Amino acid sequence: MYEWLKVLHVLAIISWMAALLYLPRLMVYHVEAPVGSQQSETFKVMERKLLNGIMTPAMIVSWVAGLYLAYAGFGFKGGWLHAKIALVLLMSGMHGFLIGRVRDFANDRNSRSGRFYRVINEVPAVLMVGIVILVIVKPF
Repeated sequence: MYEWLKVLHVLAIISWMAALLYLPRLMVYHVEAPVGSQQSETFKVMERKLLNGIMTPAMIVSWVAGLYLAYAGFGFKGGWLHAKIALVLLMSGMHGFLIGRVRDFANDRNSRSGRFYRVINEVPAVLMVGIVILVIVKPF
């Protein structure tokens, strides 16, 4: 059962990361679409479906499976595990931040530039690198 939960965890993480990397990219393009245009309305639908249909469910499964694996496999012990959980908390904060941006776009209240979303798009990638290093190398 433990190995199958690891599979579920990895699949959920892949889905969550894909969405975390894609959503800000959609927002880069959405910024360029005139408010009220058909293109803007299409981006709103895409962002909402990505968030609600993939990103949030994947995050929930990642957390539930991950917490079980941390408990069953490591008893929540290990500095590397605590550091990983801290980075996953930051990733979850990024998720929440993007929820707010989806709401802003949905209400035609976005005040941020395409450049902002290009930069913010790198945050999940940097966190992911740290998480993978901690999980594979377990440096402490």
